[in-house]
Amino acid sequence: MIFVDGLPFSTDSSASPQGWDTLVALLEHPALVEASNSFKAISERRFSVREESVLDTSPRSKWVYLFQREYATVDPALVDFVGTDEATTCIGVAIRNPRNGMTSVAHMDSPNIVDTGLSQMLSLLVDHNTDMELDVHLVGGFEDVSTNHGNYNTGSESQENLDGYSFPLGAKIVETLRKRPEKFHIRTLCILGHNTRRDPEGNAYPSFNGFMIGTSTGSITPAIFDKTSRCPDEVVRRIRVSVSYEDTSWKGKLLETYDTQTDHFKIAPCCWTLQQLHFALSLQRYSDSEILLMCSTSPSAENPDFVENMRRQWDYLIKHPDWRETFPMKQPRIFERTAEGGWRKPQGADTLMNRRF
Repeated sequence: MIFVDGLPFSTDSSASPQGWDTLVALLEHPALVEASNSFKAISERRFSVREESVLDTSPRSKWVYLFQREYATVDPALVDFVGTDEATTCIGVAIRNPRNGMTSVAHMDSPNIVDTGLSQMLSLLVDHNTDMELDVHLVGGFEDVSTNHGNYNTGSESQENLDGYSFPLGAKIVETLRKRPEKFHIRTLCILGHNTRRDPEGNAYPSFNGFMIGTSTGSITPAIFDKTSRCPDEVVRRIRVSVSYEDTSWKGKLLETYDTQTDHFKIAPCCWTLQQLHFALSLQRYSDSEILLMCSTSPSAENPDFVENMRRQWDYLIKHPDWRETFPMKQPRIFERTAEGGWRKPQGADTLMNRRF
């Protein structure tokens, strides 16, 4: 069940079972238009561990960062904020219990993971009290459609012809929220047209690629992270996202990566095959522009470090062809919080795992 501006939200979705009409009506709601404008008026935070003073937080603030297809539920007693970035056609979803501050964030990349993914996010947020309202923020996606389908007309002909990735994903998210028994109060809907800017030639780009949410206040801010803050275990987690598409145990699910109770990262083991190694060797030979075209759903809208990040993943696979070197005895890679708020292996290793491979 969806609420907007304190009132239940309803629309006739009988002609649009995929949630298209619901999404269009939400995008046009005056309260959400105003909320999007307010969100876009906030200066984007560029977060670096070395330059953490740019944030309005303590120098020892504790955060959880999420990559594509990952999710985490965090306790405000242990974590100050949680965030994600690198979203172009993906959509970041934040759900917060205002009674206790428990906050769950996911970086969703496909309609196929929405149903189970939302259940995963809600598992530690709600009890049997269905009257409780949860605050919801959606940020990401943009108008990645051809110009002749740029207006989201909801007639059947338009639905059949609509291309792109962002709109079907957004529609699936809001329709799933609408059908669930919990009460979801949508506070921010900075997606699609609300999250699109255009260059002088009319090419579309996301206004923002990420956000962070403060767990104690519930405030949400546009954000971009650098390598020092996309931790721990950056490259291995990126590889896990890629290989998870071929792992049936993760089908339809978000990737679990963080333990809420212990404030530890637990990177579940994943395996890569010789085929994926050969794939990495082959792709390394291509130019940057060719890699963008082959590996991105939105080649013209990716961040400047997209190709570099892809090449670092392939370098790691080439240097470590046997996945059991990364996950000895098929055990997860575990990282604990340091006194400074960073991450390290619990065996007492000196190197904080925000390093680059």
